[in-house]
Amino acid sequence: MRDLSKTRIMLLAVVVVATAIAAGCAGDPPLRTEASTSGISAAEAVGAAKVPQASLHLQLAKEELELARGLAAKDDKKEAASMLLRAEADAELALALSRGDEEKLEARSAVERVHQLRQDNQ
Repeated sequence: MRDLSKTRIMLLAVVVVATAIAAGCAGDPPLRTEASTSGISAAEAVGAAKVPQASLHLQLAKEELELARGLAAKDDKKEAASMLLRAEADAELALALSRGDEEKLEARSAVERVHQLRQDNQ
């Protein structure tokens, strides 16, 4: 009977240790950088680097993304997540500013074409 109790205790101890190890390995989920990296890529694709204001925010987004990765490596998940949000916001702003600049250029070009057409028709 005594051996049976020892066996049960050992079995229980093994289960507890295995559960603790499994829980420890699960840990926090990895840092999700997809939104930031895709925002940065989109801003680069539309030429944000050529628009001064957009270029500034694009650079900020890249720096914030790297800071977030560094914070995540130091297990500062809360600050890393906050920095990722900032990177996403700056990437979106860079994208919007570069698109706005592109639209202004298109509008100026359209106005110039209208002026040219008016001169040709007179």
